[in-house]
Amino acid sequence: MTDSVNDASALPAGSGRYLVRGARLLGRDRTDLLIEDGVITGTGTPSAAGATVIDADGLVALPGFVDLHTHLREPGREDAETVLTGSRAAAAGGFTAVHAMANSDPVADTAGVVEQVFTLGRDAGWTEVRPVGAVTVGLGGARLAELGAMADSRARVRVFSDDGMCVHDPVLMRRALEYVKAFGGVVAQHAQEPRLTEGAQMNEGAVSATLGLTGWPAVAEEAIIARDVLLTEHVGSRLHVCHVSTAGSVELIRWAKQRGIAVTAEVTPHHLMLTDEAVTGYDPVFKVNPPLRTAEDVAALRAAVADGTIDVIGTDHAPHPAQAKECEWAEAAMGMTGLETALSVVQEALVETGMLDWAGVARIMSQTPARIGQLPWQGGSLVVGERANVTLVDPAARRVIDPAAMATKGRNNPFAGRELPGRVIATFLAGHPTVLDGELNSSLTSPSTSPASAGGTR
Repeated sequence: MTDSVNDASALPAGSGRYLVRGARLLGRDRTDLLIEDGVITGTGTPSAAGATVIDADGLVALPGFVDLHTHLREPGREDAETVLTGSRAAAAGGFTAVHAMANSDPVADTAGVVEQVFTLGRDAGWTEVRPVGAVTVGLGGARLAELGAMADSRARVRVFSDDGMCVHDPVLMRRALEYVKAFGGVVAQHAQEPRLTEGAQMNEGAVSATLGLTGWPAVAEEAIIARDVLLTEHVGSRLHVCHVSTAGSVELIRWAKQRGIAVTAEVTPHHLMLTDEAVTGYDPVFKVNPPLRTAEDVAALRAAVADGTIDVIGTDHAPHPAQAKECEWAEAAMGMTGLETALSVVQEALVETGMLDWAGVARIMSQTPARIGQLPWQGGSLVVGERANVTLVDPAARRVIDPAAMATKGRNNPFAGRELPGRVIATFLAGHPTVLDGELNSSLTSPSTSPASAGGTR
């Protein structure tokens, strides 16, 4: 089996020469960054001869963002999103790699389906698309999917998840952890005990009681996390916890890490900003799984990101067609879009509160998710010799969120109409600018000119 960690051909090199002038690398001192043939070849004050100069005065240069948790919907649910539209949204949000969750139709539970998603992403060319393989056949929770075949496919799957469904059978979860250990994979668990959340509509608490909606208790998430970190320790494998939402979950993960258990965890932008009070208007845009929690949970999640207990931001970008959200609360689909607002939410919730600096943003949105997803050509430190996966951010910008102006098909963004800080000005994928001057690069409209298809991969 060829390990994806050693596959340096995952992104073909670009052919342009660009000088990013005066950017603050990782938010620190101003310097110039030279990009040639898809690689960072100079920092400091390199020669600009023959280069396209990008004035980055006032901008922060970060390694391209990596999302471990994106729903691209294709194949089968193209009315909600496609790999093309979702990867364009990712580029607009500063992402140079996304992991596409398995709950498509058909489910990505075979080598054939994950290779289809991989190929669609490669041909679209706006961002690197890495398929996530299902843990169980059809997400049904009854028997393991073709984990080895997906791992050994052209897609080289290393992250497996039934996200949207919990692997609730402890025996099956143990077997999955044992299986992926053989090739260094990770199981990303959607922690939700289904018997405790049957009919649940929102967080269980004072707000749910007032609104008369069936509550979703925190313990439904925490019980699965407690079980799975112990199973992970017993097997000696790797566990990743998706979309952590409660203070109790934070404490369990902190305990597991102190014990030396190989567990990592993510939090979504919306769980860092919004609380269950948002549900009081019964607007289905705020219906999400796991549900929005309390202000105390939000505070605990922010603190956990700052101290490293929670490792990464995972957008859980979940676009839906309008009819799935513009309906009564009980019938509405769960989920929110997030690729194009993630950076702004992180800036407001963590940077502007002093909990993280820009180097910390690089850690949680690029470097650590790249390590977990085993993409060593992503998530760099903007030093000479690295692949030029770079995002330029204007931290002084302010913008009012308009879902209708986004690249994603989904209009279900919970920050619609809200003013947020920060704007992605440029995104470079392997040296190719997919975003320039804050707009998607119109020259990358055809797969024949896209970085992920030029010259082919694998």
